[in-house]
Amino acid sequence: MPEPEIGPVEILKTQHTMTRKIRTRIAPSPTGFLHLGTARTALYSWAYARHYGGEFILRIEDTDVARSTQDSVDQILAAMKWLGLDYDEGPIYQMQRLDRYNAVIEQMIAAGTAYRCYCTPQELEAMKAGQESRGEKRRYDGTWRPEPGKTLPPVPAGLKPVVRFKNPLDGDVTWNDLVKGPITINNREIDDLIIVRPDGIPTYNFCVVVDDWDMNISHVFRGDEHVNNTPWQINIFNALGAPLPLFGHVPVILGDDGQKLSKRRGAVSVTAYEEGGYLPEAMLNYLSRLGWSHGDDELFSREQLVQWFDGEHLSKSPAQWDPAKLSWVNASYMKLASDERLAHLVLPHLAKLGIEAQADGLLEQRVALFKDRCATLVELADWLKSYFQPVEATEADLAQHVTEAILPAVAALADKLESLTAWDKAAVQGAIKEVITAQGIKMPQLAIPVRVLVFGRAQTPSLDAVLALFEQKVVVERLRGV
Repeated sequence: MPEPEIGPVEILKTQHTMTRKIRTRIAPSPTGFLHLGTARTALYSWAYARHYGGEFILRIEDTDVARSTQDSVDQILAAMKWLGLDYDEGPIYQMQRLDRYNAVIEQMIAAGTAYRCYCTPQELEAMKAGQESRGEKRRYDGTWRPEPGKTLPPVPAGLKPVVRFKNPLDGDVTWNDLVKGPITINNREIDDLIIVRPDGIPTYNFCVVVDDWDMNISHVFRGDEHVNNTPWQINIFNALGAPLPLFGHVPVILGDDGQKLSKRRGAVSVTAYEEGGYLPEAMLNYLSRLGWSHGDDELFSREQLVQWFDGEHLSKSPAQWDPAKLSWVNASYMKLASDERLAHLVLPHLAKLGIEAQADGLLEQRVALFKDRCATLVELADWLKSYFQPVEATEADLAQHVTEAILPAVAALADKLESLTAWDKAAVQGAIKEVITAQGIKMPQLAIPVRVLVFGRAQTPSLDAVLALFEQKVVVERLRGV
């Protein structure tokens, strides 16, 4: 039989992995929370490294000094921990590597692959305005770019320069993207990038190359908003004589309105979903399916994800964020989770309702009774609160279900329940049946008013199971409080 065909991406990946250890990274900027898109990229990078027995590195790109905060760093670390994306190295902070960057910059200037530029902001704006008026592309015109036989302007006194990368003037930059396939951009489409600001702090596109080089990163998964940065970075890699990683640019995640999810639009932080009562394994499962698939599998474990995620089957199209689908995934995992675990996880959500509870056997029984009705831990806490706080039934439910005609049966049930010497589901069920028989009524006629009075809702799981998990005196008091 003929050998099965291997796709070009698989061939490239195989050739690459034969010579380099798999090392991936995630490098968030601490200028805000861990964005869902960044979390998905982190997940893909983590899963790829784990699949191939490689290493996953966390790097904090904090060179935007004015906007970076320790609170953001803490939130990023907490989100990574919650998702279970353990890293082998890090966190590594760029601001602690300034000496390394400066050394490389000086080497590049000496080698002629970078140069100092003394153009003022006003000169640059005038330059680009002139280009625009002539119908030309706005770009740096190379005023301070050294060339053989070229006389540079005199260095102005007291002006701090930037450092620019001397980008090749001709030729193409081509790479075989792990997601998008072959991409080619002509060097004339990009100009001489600023790699050091006037304050001496290096810029993103330079630091990321030095970091990936020093950390021997073999594969870079990131959002496709970085496609336009890649030609500059490849050219800098080449100027440094550094080995290139393989790049995979994953499409954006779109929100409900079809617009790109962003830090400025909507609750898109990972920790917002933790606070919203979602389980980490559900979020991991849902995020992984936003742009990747394994057949028709919808629900799978972390171990299965690692086993399956080989870098193939990444979508080239944007993914649509679907809150309803996420709720379904989370509800599925709520059903699978142990009662003991959910009892511990629901405690912070009960605390937000002013309820101090213990994750004991009784709480576990209550969790078991209601978890199948819940999409989140917040919903579970909302069900459980009736066991800890006085209930407030709606006027509509009281008027519809707690009528004068049913009050004698309610009073009879209160007496019967108060007299029970054993308090369990079977005893409660027996008491309800006796009252129904004695009063000559049907179960719904009594059960719904009792639910409203004791639990505050007209619909609950089996009434005997619900009541048996209350204290006996609480049930009696609520029935008599009519």
